[in-house]
This record gives sequence, structure tokens and C-alpha cells, in this order.
Amino acid sequence: MDVVVYGPLRSATGSKRVAVDVDGSTVEDALGAFVEAYPRGAAHLYADDGTVRPSVRVTVDGERVELSDPCPADGELALFPAMQGG
Repeated sequence: MDVVVYGPLRSATGSKRVAVDVDGSTVEDALGAFVEAYPRGAAHLYADDGTVRPSVRVTVDGERVELSDPCPADGELALFPAMQGG
């Protein structure tokens, strides 16, 4: 699956666009595969209790999705972590 990352996640991947092998069919499965491939990204996506941070935005093929939504293997997942600034 193609994954596009924004903001501080680029420091975890070294690139804006990466490929991740996903075993599963939901957005949550895809997030798990991303963190397995790029463990440094976990702190930007997950809170201390293991839940996805409420400020994280995820899209599949440009459409905002929920964690339980389907995530096609040939889709494009985009991850928008919380951004600080003003």
C-alpha cells in the first residue's frame, strides 16, 4: 500500500511517500503495518494508552476515514499527525 505522510512523520520515514505491506483490510490494520515498518512514527500517531490520537487525520484515496473502515490494498493512505504552531 502507498502511504503518504505529512509533518513530523517524515522524520520517521525519511520520505513523503513510502510503501507498506498490509496484512488486513481496515484502516486500523494499515496504521499498525505502518508503525511496524516505521516504529518512530508511533509517538506521532498513538497516545500513551495505545489509542490513536484524536488530532490524527487519516484519509484513503483522498476521503477521510474511520479506523474501522475498509482500506483497499491498492489504495493510498495519507497520515496527518497533529501539527503544532500558531
